[in-house]
Amino acid sequence: MKKDNHSTTTEFVQLALLVAIILIMAFTPIGYIKTLGLEITLIVVPVAVGAVALGPKGGAVLGAIFGITSFIQSFTTPFGAMMLGINPVGTFITCVAARVLVGLFTGLIYKALRKKTGQNLSIYLASLSCPLLNTVLFMSFLILFFYQTDYIQGIVTVLGAANPFVFVILFVGINGLVEATACFVVGSAILKVLLHIKR
Repeated sequence: MKKDNHSTTTEFVQLALLVAIILIMAFTPIGYIKTLGLEITLIVVPVAVGAVALGPKGGAVLGAIFGITSFIQSFTTPFGAMMLGINPVGTFITCVAARVLVGLFTGLIYKALRKKTGQNLSIYLASLSCPLLNTVLFMSFLILFFYQTDYIQGIVTVLGAANPFVFVILFVGINGLVEATACFVVGSAILKVLLHIKR
């Protein structure tokens, strides 16, 4: 019983620490890399770490914190202000619901893969899946709620995108690759050390 209580306390401390890291990254320059289009976010790293170390529920909580901070910041960015002006509810779902699913799915992917591939490979794949899920889910909700708006159609015209799929590729482009690389390298390294310590 004591062991279970200790384990629960340890996981709560780890969750609180990761929440603090997300908040620091979200409201300081270290969490985002500014670009001409969408910002490149590095907050997927602590979300991936938590999803693997604490499981799908922990990943969902961290994803929710990430999403809420993203929604708050939409009030201060041109792109976010555009989304809010067109569809506030759609903006909330795009920012928050997508990120909850990112954390949840990353945890589930790690859990499923660990049984089949072992810990090391599952860490790498989960760390890579987190930023990819972030891009895919965010852009999917963006297309669902905003693709037919004049603002997005203006971007579609500029990019010369023939359909939503091509729009996602052209609009995200290098951002998605940078996020995926950062989370894969940094997240995997942190997780290998963290899980080794836990053992």
